[in-house]
Amino acid sequence: MPGHPGPAIGRPRCKLVPGILVLLAREIKDVDGRDKGPPAALAAGISDPAMTMSRIAIVVDRAPPVDASVPVRTDLFGHPKGLTFLFTTEMWERFSFYGMRSLLVLYMTKYLLLPEHAGTVIGLNGVHRALEAVFGPLPVQPLSSQIWGFYTALVYFTPIFGGLLADRVLGRRRTVAIGATLMAIGHFMMAIEQLFLFALLLLILGSGCFKPNISTQVGGLYAPGDHRRDRAYSIFYVGINIGAFLAPLVCGSLGEEVGWHYGFAAAGVGMCIGLCIYLYALPLLPADDVHKPASPAAQKRSLDREEWRAIIALLVLFIPNTLFWGCYEQMSNTIVLWADANTDRTLHLFGLSTQIPTTSFLAFNPFMIFAFTPFVVALWTRQAARGSEPSTISKMALGCCGLTIAYLIMALAAFHSGGVQASWLWLLGYFVVLTLGELYLSPVGLSFVTKVAPARLLSMLMGVWLASDFTGGFLAGYIGSFWSRMEKSEFFLMIAAIGAVAGLMIFACRWVLSGLVRD
Repeated sequence: MPGHPGPAIGRPRCKLVPGILVLLAREIKDVDGRDKGPPAALAAGISDPAMTMSRIAIVVDRAPPVDASVPVRTDLFGHPKGLTFLFTTEMWERFSFYGMRSLLVLYMTKYLLLPEHAGTVIGLNGVHRALEAVFGPLPVQPLSSQIWGFYTALVYFTPIFGGLLADRVLGRRRTVAIGATLMAIGHFMMAIEQLFLFALLLLILGSGCFKPNISTQVGGLYAPGDHRRDRAYSIFYVGINIGAFLAPLVCGSLGEEVGWHYGFAAAGVGMCIGLCIYLYALPLLPADDVHKPASPAAQKRSLDREEWRAIIALLVLFIPNTLFWGCYEQMSNTIVLWADANTDRTLHLFGLSTQIPTTSFLAFNPFMIFAFTPFVVALWTRQAARGSEPSTISKMALGCCGLTIAYLIMALAAFHSGGVQASWLWLLGYFVVLTLGELYLSPVGLSFVTKVAPARLLSMLMGVWLASDFTGGFLAGYIGSFWSRMEKSEFFLMIAAIGAVAGLMIFACRWVLSGLVRD
């Protein structure tokens, strides 16, 4: 912040970790119904990650699951009670994820990667040398963008293995609990500078266990053919965005104004709350369906021509989808740096002036998602009544168009400011257009996969489609490394051009794919 010396950095608040974990242990006691001993023994035992996960596994195994074929009492707009708890668990997980991520780039560029602190981080010199061997010299800002990009990419890659682990070995309930535990520990480890890279590793592994399995349990609450399932996922998606909206306001503000470690600790507390809610709700959740791979006889039938066409179409669209996410994810990377150093964040209200915290801008997007979604859906409904609703492919191309316009707005802001700080209203316009672009591409892309993918390969191909966030994360880190090497207007024009290329690629596939999708 201008004129602000930065967050107060002292010794890491390590005492927060056992204290929060003791509270977590007490919650486990409440669920399991057995006394675990005095608080001192709890703190000693649960601070051991292996012991923590072992105890949680016992809790999960002893909780009787709900049977989706048996009617259950409802308490949320006519939906099973378990949906309330899955909604809340996901909200707190997203709070912790986006809270930590809102601080990550600022923390690295303004504190951790500076010469006086970088030497204390275990393994950082090796990571730095490895990245420079591939990408060339990386001073502080490009290095932070690259680390951020690798973290973001791997968070969206490990769910492939987390899903397989749940399906074939552990079951969804145990895998979710293990993932939440790993993430809670990882968030608290962020308060220990020396363990920064190990903290990121735990967060990546934990997210891989958690993300693919919490969502599938929503569908497991409903019997096959239950018409409430689609609405349940809409309710669940609101939870995601509420957590993402609150995260930068709480964790980001604490990290910027009080101290980085307070922001990371707040994210850890949020994850612990989510884990406790999930453990409490275990008796209301569906049974696990651990199964072995299909028999060789079932796998012998070869794919027909239409199925191969659908697979090729998804693989082709994977490329522009990657380009979209590589540009979109600058929101948490270079756009944060722009908001911090190049934006006049002064807000004038009723004769009073205040500074908008940098990380608060990251709350714009999730707020606009749940604010704009009803209007976008209503627009599509009216267009469908008139026979003018865009096709699935056209909507995705329009999403890339929105992305392009959003970065043209930022290029105009950089050009108009002439080297001085630009008004925060430019960022407001950027987030409005970018969010509309996201609503036209992200959920529509998921719908596209379900429409064209062969039924026997649906889960695998959905995983491949979601992996575009993985490749997009790598691309976002690489693009972000040019931030300090280019004029800001040129940088934003470059991203706008990438978005335009992605839109043209999707639009060019329109006629080829039209026979596959029945809108």
